[in-house]
Amino acid sequence: MILGADNQIENIIDVELSAAIRRWRYSAPSVILHHGKRCCSVAREWLFSMDHSQLNGHHRLMGPRWLRKKYEWGPSQWPMAWCQAVEQDALDCGALAALSREIYTSRGVGCHAVELIQQYTAETTDHWSIKWNDHPASTHWIQGALIYHEACAVQGATQEIKVWDPSAGWWANPKQFRGYGSIAALRVTADHDLLQPLVWGEHEIQCGKWQIIENSGGSKRDTSSDRGDLVLSHLDLSENWSTRPREIESCKER
Repeated sequence: MILGADNQIENIIDVELSAAIRRWRYSAPSVILHHGKRCCSVAREWLFSMDHSQLNGHHRLMGPRWLRKKYEWGPSQWPMAWCQAVEQDALDCGALAALSREIYTSRGVGCHAVELIQQYTAETTDHWSIKWNDHPASTHWIQGALIYHEACAVQGATQEIKVWDPSAGWWANPKQFRGYGSIAALRVTADHDLLQPLVWGEHEIQCGKWQIIENSGGSKRDTSSDRGDLVLSHLDLSENWSTRPREIESCKER
């Protein structure tokens, strides 16, 4: 009876996941706009200068957790420009992911946009829906117990990637187990053509395609890893990286 119930739940999840993939088939990673004026240029320089000071000589692969400490996770209005983004009290996953990609690029680390479909509960997503509607902001990222989420993948000299979730402030574990907060599907978007597929744990990732992340099976364990900075230390990053400080004007002076 228990096994039958588990299979029934899996089938329901698979049907909902297929519908979610169709819903977000044409979604695209969030991008922060530049006004082409000094306001956005200063905002970008502030971001990179702040990250340099927070990194403080540590490994350039370290997750930019300071972003999540400065900005609450919450509704955002789109489109969004740089000068608007840095002055917010709260940013949604798309804005946090876009900022994280810019930070890693400024550090000289290869990175790609990541879109996720995650599983929660209807009670949780109903709460988020109410919060977003009160803002008001779009709730297109919610479908039943599943949500559309954005993250950032970093890549070294090989095809291996690690997925940084800036909204949670941790590295996502490629070993996933169906349940609250688990990653059900993933899509990586690269800004240039890749000759070979990427590798995330045991998953071979074809860029530009939604891929279902199979249940890892076995005993249940956490689906996220806040020890990612240690795990990442073996990645081969042979590019040079300048650690010179950036002297800029504060955005507060605009």
